[in-house]
Amino acid sequence: MGLYGVMTGKKGKSGFGSASTAEDVTHSIDASHLTAIITGGTSGIGLEAARVLAMRGAHVIIAARNPKAANESKEMILQMNPNARVEYIQLDVSSIKSVRSFVDQFLALNVPLNILINNAGVMFCPFKLSEDGIESQFATNHIGHFLLTNLLLDKMKSTARESGVQGRIVNLSSIAHTYTYPEGIKFQGINDPDGYSERRAYGQSKLSNLLHANALSRRLQEEGVNITINSVHPGLVTTNLFRHSGFSMKVFKAMTFLLWKNIPQGAATTCYVALHPDLKGVTGKYFGDCNIVTPSKFATNNSLADKLWDFSVKLIDSVSK
Repeated sequence: MGLYGVMTGKKGKSGFGSASTAEDVTHSIDASHLTAIITGGTSGIGLEAARVLAMRGAHVIIAARNPKAANESKEMILQMNPNARVEYIQLDVSSIKSVRSFVDQFLALNVPLNILINNAGVMFCPFKLSEDGIESQFATNHIGHFLLTNLLLDKMKSTARESGVQGRIVNLSSIAHTYTYPEGIKFQGINDPDGYSERRAYGQSKLSNLLHANALSRRLQEEGVNITINSVHPGLVTTNLFRHSGFSMKVFKAMTFLLWKNIPQGAATTCYVALHPDLKGVTGKYFGDCNIVTPSKFATNNSLADKLWDFSVKLIDSVSK
């Protein structure tokens, strides 16, 4: 959309722009026949996306780590919409064990799955390893969602086949995917504290979201499966993701205040890609401000995407043994 479009809210080809809200982009859409999982749906744009999907009639499962926050979010949605269908299943997306447990609990519900929104994330964290020994931003933002998606694919495929309704997967990426390590993905030093950069590690994890989406999109098309997967940049939104940010980020926010969105605007692109009928059959794309935008050269590198896929499978297998 460009800097001018972001600052002015000018609408793009989709009819929406940076000033559009999640309610705007889903106006008059009936999602009552859909079931959606959204990770990290207890705050910020994740909570807003969960609220709006439920408002449009979808059966929403909030996947989140904190039971107290999840139950409070559920109650807030129900207070605003007593007819909302919303549930909570605990998920720590940084933990491979927790991801597997979540999937088992969800499948036990014996409900369909039409939409998966991989929203949860951390940003700019000091170096730390997850319980599985994986750098925390890579573990949370990529590996957990990669595994979650793979484990839920059979359910999504059967739902799409039996219902005739196209399934949709949405990966929350970021414009920060352009600021990564020089090689794109630091395969030889993912868990190495030497040379660690909290900002480049975040960019690496967001690049991984894009590469994952593009690789899976190709695989699904080759199989002839009626499921799409796309990536989104929500825009600059003040949420608790910035809890690890320091003084430099405060200066940056002050200098770029015209570019920042509120939470309803920040959730718009996620909801647009998840629900809008104009995107039927659209897959392997990257969206910003509810319009297709061009990602980095790394993000469109199929060889890099395939290498990341194989690396992720092997990393998960090594932890699971």
